[in-house]
Amino acid sequence: MRSYIIILTVILLAVVLNLPSQYRPFYRDLSLKLGLDLSGGVHLVYQADTSALPDSDRAAAVEATRTNIERRVNSLGVSEPIIQTSKVGSDYRLIVELAGITDINQAISLIGQTAQLEFRATQVATPSSAADFTSIGLTGRDLRLAQVQFNGGKIAGQPVVSLEFSSEGAKKFADITSKSIGQPLAIFLDDRLVTAPTVQSVISDGRAVISGNFTPDEAKKLVIQLNAGALPIPIHIIEQRNIGATLGVESIHKSLVAAAVGLVVIWLFMIVNYGLKGFLADLALVVYILIFLALIKLIPITLTLAGIAGFILSIGMAVDANILIFERMKEELRWGRPLKAAVELGFHRAWTSVRDSNASSLITAGLIFWFGTGSVRGFALTLAVGILVSLFTSITVTRTLLRLIYAR
Repeated sequence: MRSYIIILTVILLAVVLNLPSQYRPFYRDLSLKLGLDLSGGVHLVYQADTSALPDSDRAAAVEATRTNIERRVNSLGVSEPIIQTSKVGSDYRLIVELAGITDINQAISLIGQTAQLEFRATQVATPSSAADFTSIGLTGRDLRLAQVQFNGGKIAGQPVVSLEFSSEGAKKFADITSKSIGQPLAIFLDDRLVTAPTVQSVISDGRAVISGNFTPDEAKKLVIQLNAGALPIPIHIIEQRNIGATLGVESIHKSLVAAAVGLVVIWLFMIVNYGLKGFLADLALVVYILIFLALIKLIPITLTLAGIAGFILSIGMAVDANILIFERMKEELRWGRPLKAAVELGFHRAWTSVRDSNASSLITAGLIFWFGTGSVRGFALTLAVGILVSLFTSITVTRTLLRLIYAR
């Protein structure tokens, strides 16, 4: 009885999550997120300002900036951005393409500000402007962690941003505060003065607080930018435009038709070879599709053609598990087992093979995700999600349906 309740609950949740927004009992954008190859997006080109760096460090700083932007946009590895670097003469550029976005301003906002964090000191007793402060070599590159706190501001409950520096940054900060006791130490973000607290004592533990009269949303956004990595160099947008789907409508249509034909062939194969058992396995596949679609909307996962390939591959693995189980059931019946016992033994004795094959596939998907980038990681993630869902449907759902049919 418990398995029936679990399966019905999961199916009901999957159906609700797949309903159009106007029919759902709650609001959240659960539309499918399509990649550049399926839906197009925006194309942005940024100019990297490397003038403050020596020539030997410029390429590494641009690459670090690219990595940080990718991490900021694609923290889960599933948004499928295309972020590349290029060099035109002595100028370094970053090319950013984001899927599913038609509003240029939304794309720029998604990438966020450069979050150039810098501490500056002054020799003036009562500084009156930002020009009175000079750089002291402590920047966001020395930052280890930023987080929001609600108990560190002058006003109770007002959010502040706490900073924890790296070991090298902590040494710099201790040295700076030891020389600046009684003087203001300014915190600048993107050349904007955020706050300039007076140093009361030496701070040797590498911890500081930015209290800039933030709202909770502003403090949270700042923390995201800083933790995603303060960009090592400033960047300025020099080109922006919308781009169409890279595959084209005809290619997308053919891919979807091929997927549908393959699914129908699988359904017919299962019914022809295994009769009622195959039909029940096909019903489990329908449940699999509902749950998978609900999960990729809920996470969400940006769906590219590579992701669709991972999805279809996991369908084949779900059917493969059922074939192993049904063939084992046939052997039990040939050995004279009663039908009900053959069903249970078929699942029990095929489980080891099913478990090992899916575990090896999950390990492979994990390695691809770990070492891959962009659409490769999207393929790995959709494959892994599909494998986990297929295990649930091919083992739990199919076995429950067989028990329900063959109980008598």
